Amino acid sequence: MKIAVLLKQVPDLAEELEVDDSGKALDTEYIKFRLNEYDEHALEEAVCLKEAGEASEVTAIALDGEEVDKALFTAMAKGADKALKLTGAEAEGSRNAAALFSDALGSEYDLIMTGVQSVDDREGMMGPMLSAMLKIPCVSVVTRVDGGSSGVTVKKEYFGGLMAAFDVQTPAVLGIQAARQTPRYAPVSKVRQIQQSASIEEKSLIGSTDSARSEVTSMAPPVKTGGAKMLGSVDELVELLKEKGVA
Repeated sequence: MKIAVLLKQVPDLAEELEVDDSGKALDTEYIKFRLNEYDEHALEEAVCLKEAGEASEVTAIALDGEEVDKALFTAMAKGADKALKLTGAEAEGSRNAAALFSDALGSEYDLIMTGVQSVDDREGMMGPMLSAMLKIPCVSVVTRVDGGSSGVTVKKEYFGGLMAAFDVQTPAVLGIQAARQTPRYAPVSKVRQIQQSASIEEKSLIGSTDSARSEVTSMAPPVKTGGAKMLGSVDELVELLKEKGVA
């Protein structure tokens, strides 16, 4: 079974984020980027499947962008066999990104795994849109994957902590919410070793088109209103409630 894991670089939320002069995007001049947390879990689950003998090959795939080479080399340091960078096209929204991935993936892979959502795009529709374009099944909010003779068994989480298990025929798309274990850490020394011994394949997407695109018309930081008041005792709380007419 061959697995493709789709990776995305997102702004590090530990950084102070600012809107650029256009008012439509983040100012990326000084902020750092990191691998989307849910994509890390997708990669970990794929590598675990390979280590369990239930997958033969794991390929990390990402659209060209900020620090994407570092993310792909790190993915190989964590256990991916190959890394593929898609160049020549810039994604404009998740619908367009799904179309670009669809053009690049074709029918080569048995499983396509992606994070259930990303910190800069909470709609969680990459998996479903990609499956619709490729005309293959999709299960999202997945917390474990086990290989089978003609497909995979996946565990999916519902509201209220309910869990369900599905037998899914491959090829299929899976939106991973959590891997079976904490994503492994790749030491800097190992990443550097991979950079020296391995290479990133590139595939041009020039000519790939998709008419359905989304556009950000404006972006602004949240408006600051008031603040919090710290109370040091129950008496202060009682007095405050009396002032507000509650007690």
